[in-house]
Amino acid sequence: MTEFILNHRPVRSNAAPGTALLDVIRYQEHLPGTKIGCREGDCGACTVLVGTLREDRVEYRSMTSCLLAMANVHGKHIVTVEGLTDELPHGAGVERLNPVQQAMVDQGATQCGICTPGFVVSLAGCSLSPEPVTKELAVRAMDGNICRCTGYKSIERAAEAVAGQLAGKDEQDPVEWAVAHGFVPGYFKGIAERLKHIAKQATVVNPAASVLGGGTDLYVQKHDAMLHAAIHPLADDPALKGIRLEGGQCIIGGGTVAGELLDSKELRGFFPNLENQLLLVSSTPIRNMGTVAGNFVNASPIGDLTAIFIALDSTITLSTGTGRGNGHGRSLKLKDLYLGYKQLDKSPEEIVTSVRFKVPGKGTRFHFEKVSKRTYLDIANVNSAIRLEVDGDVIREAHASGGGVAATPKYLANTSAFLAGKELVPTSIREAIAVMNDEIAPISDVRGTADYKRLLLRQLFFAHFLELFPERFKLKELA
Repeated sequence: MTEFILNHRPVRSNAAPGTALLDVIRYQEHLPGTKIGCREGDCGACTVLVGTLREDRVEYRSMTSCLLAMANVHGKHIVTVEGLTDELPHGAGVERLNPVQQAMVDQGATQCGICTPGFVVSLAGCSLSPEPVTKELAVRAMDGNICRCTGYKSIERAAEAVAGQLAGKDEQDPVEWAVAHGFVPGYFKGIAERLKHIAKQATVVNPAASVLGGGTDLYVQKHDAMLHAAIHPLADDPALKGIRLEGGQCIIGGGTVAGELLDSKELRGFFPNLENQLLLVSSTPIRNMGTVAGNFVNASPIGDLTAIFIALDSTITLSTGTGRGNGHGRSLKLKDLYLGYKQLDKSPEEIVTSVRFKVPGKGTRFHFEKVSKRTYLDIANVNSAIRLEVDGDVIREAHASGGGVAATPKYLANTSAFLAGKELVPTSIREAIAVMNDEIAPISDVRGTADYKRLLLRQLFFAHFLELFPERFKLKELA
């Protein structure tokens, strides 16, 4: 039994734990505003707001309901487009629009309307965020929503109008403010207390159950199988959450989602360009769902977070049974987790409970790049990351990764070893490229030919040094 609040109504659902929330919303609760689009988290037509109780407040994040399992919905507040206005008796209609909907109308930001509810829900989420909202952040909130017929400029103008109205938002109590200014109905003020009374589900570890974090790739690869699978949900396990510093190490729980990495002041302090780099990873709704550990064990050769953490020379902790989440288990370098295509040095019972890497020092330089058909919300053709420890003109230590150039996420071991001890001069970079070419083995597929991928990785490698040391390198000197 899954118990949650859907808009203003309590729901107790007997749907199988692997059922996608989208199907419950449409076919059991009969709310048609949430649309069926791609069923892969790409189009955003099924976007909902998911409210999670954090102490005495509810934190809202946008998510795609086509990838959100009912197992991860228990005890949450789910908001569809219908829940953003005062709900009248069934069939009576809604007499007014909220400010987001009105801005979409005023700017002519909708045509066929299939995608519109998702845009409205994503943009309305800004009113519930404790962060100050600028036009840029309002537009970013909709980076998981695709429109095929309206044209994005009118939608951007609507976002700008909404951002202007949110300029005076109370960041200490955004829900109270959003209610007072009509962005959400009055029932939102009572949600925190109502969620407190929903009993926590007792989790029974079933060795045969499918371990589920965010599910953002599982539901793309095998939606039907997940529907009937026994599921052990981990998305809300507090032992698998959090980012902390300890003994010169940065330790991140395996259940931490990509959006939490983006929000982390500690990580952004270590890596000044991390925000721009993580914005290349999927979209806001998917970053709010996809976990660090899930990205690792999915074992995609082009996993963005995997490339980043391999280049950070990260170590993971693998635990089983009662050892889950308590810091005990065996340790393994992330780069050594991958034995072959989708083959891991991990038993089925083990999960990745944490990942850790050395805290960056004064001489640390880090950079991540990817190439994809679209700049945002797209899978990489090739990606790459590098971490350098620099002492003056000399590279003391190097760790580089390349994705899409081998059967596994690739740690460029020979290239990294070659760079250690080298001077920061163009000759070193050109020679490192030659070493790199000898240790990669790209194949031709739908994302490009092998030669094209070699060229991309070379260009990304150049980009690392051009971005990290603009005063030292020019492209014409490297190429």
